[in-house]
Amino acid sequence: MVVIPIFVTGGVGGVHRHGENTMDVSSDLTELRRTPVVVVSAGVKLILDIPRTLEYLKTQGVCVAAYKTDEFPTFFTPISGCKTPCRIDTPKDCTRLIDGNLKLNLQSGILIAVPIPQEHSASGNMIESAIQQAMRECRERRVTGSAKTPFLLARVNELTRGASLSANIVLVKNNAVIGAQAAIALAELRRATGADSC
Repeated sequence: MVVIPIFVTGGVGGVHRHGENTMDVSSDLTELRRTPVVVVSAGVKLILDIPRTLEYLKTQGVCVAAYKTDEFPTFFTPISGCKTPCRIDTPKDCTRLIDGNLKLNLQSGILIAVPIPQEHSASGNMIESAIQQAMRECRERRVTGSAKTPFLLARVNELTRGASLSANIVLVKNNAVIGAQAAIALAELRRATGADSC
């Protein structure tokens, strides 16, 4: 409502694993459909169903792009096995995408997924193994609803002995840098074209 064009976070929510049965879909996805904001994140957490999340976003008309990669990142690791619909390589690319979305008045958001720097990414196999164990424990303890994600993230952090938390801190800082660069480039473009500041 206050027309903030760029928002930076760690990772966005998505379609939960087995979401085809539970219909557990994060409100992040529906909000991206109706709010013209750019969300810069490290992709979607591995505890979610990434292919279904990307399909849901496509169905909702949300533009999904990845920064300097052809593969959609998975929060802690830069590799998901899912191709990204759109690749951007510079803050100016981000700006052109944002400006086009605003000019077309699409009224939907854009998700820009930035992979965690390779030197800081934890082992994908180690994290996936921890996620599988945490999900089993979640089912056994009957943790559901809004308590599920916090439980899974805390348990994965324990099982990886803090590797997931360390990776989380690095990726949030990295996202903030990319988001700030895109915001500066957008402000410069709007100033140069005489567009209203946003």
